[in-house]
Amino acid sequence: MTRKDTVGSIYRYLIHQLSLAEIENPQLEARILLAHAAEIDQTRIIGYPEDKLDKYTIKYLNKIITRRKNYEPIAYITGTKEFWSLDFEVTHKTLIPRPDSEILIEFILGSITNYNEDLSILDLGTGSGCLLLALLSELPNANGTGIDISPSACGIARRNARKLGLDNRAKFYQGNWMENVQHQFDIIVSNPPYIAEPDIKFLDKDVMLFEPHLALSGGPDGLSAYRVIAKECITCLKQSGILAVEIGISQAQNICNIFARNGLIITKIQRDLSNIERCILATVEQSKKISAIKV
Repeated sequence: MTRKDTVGSIYRYLIHQLSLAEIENPQLEARILLAHAAEIDQTRIIGYPEDKLDKYTIKYLNKIITRRKNYEPIAYITGTKEFWSLDFEVTHKTLIPRPDSEILIEFILGSITNYNEDLSILDLGTGSGCLLLALLSELPNANGTGIDISPSACGIARRNARKLGLDNRAKFYQGNWMENVQHQFDIIVSNPPYIAEPDIKFLDKDVMLFEPHLALSGGPDGLSAYRVIAKECITCLKQSGILAVEIGISQAQNICNIFARNGLIITKIQRDLSNIERCILATVEQSKKISAIKV
């Protein structure tokens, strides 16, 4: 690319380069990268193709197109990802929010009869904070706590809360699941790592090479986090509270068995738009709750 290149010619060049790298949607990604680099709205790319870009923008575009051709996720390049119609900062320290996880938000909201209720929410493995902050954006009187083993992820979640004006209702702490949690919550939500360790090498390159391993690996069988959550949530969930987790493909039955062995009652399994079992909603068996309290 040269300084004399127009928006239209650069756009076509980006599409060509992304196509050569076998990027799935080169037109869309070319628009995203060009709009990001030039700090313009995507509509200007089509509406004003004869506009010129300065040499600094063109130099930056050369850098980021190389990054994308090497399969770095576009969200990491732009530093942002939309989730639940909200913009979230993301870095290599956080998992990139996925549309599939919006099913989990819909699932939880569908189980709440009064959105104005004073609810307490615990988000385990919070990452960018997208699950907790999306819920708080819909529940005006709710308060939440996000926990992540990565202090860097907690810092990003705090910045997202500030940007969204939710920092007065959301707190984030570094921790290992519910290890030091002293309170009980109305809702516990989690999108834990659920990829079996041997299967990580088969993931798409942009995921396998760039997204944090801790947020992907669910241990030898992909179910390690669910065992911990099932065991520890007994003392952290209120009597009428709900546990909602996202799950991987073909994991529903195994996770239901893990939950049942730990005194959890499955109330619903939600499928996604591809008809894949994607979320599990559970409550604590009251006899288990009483036993845990006595201990």
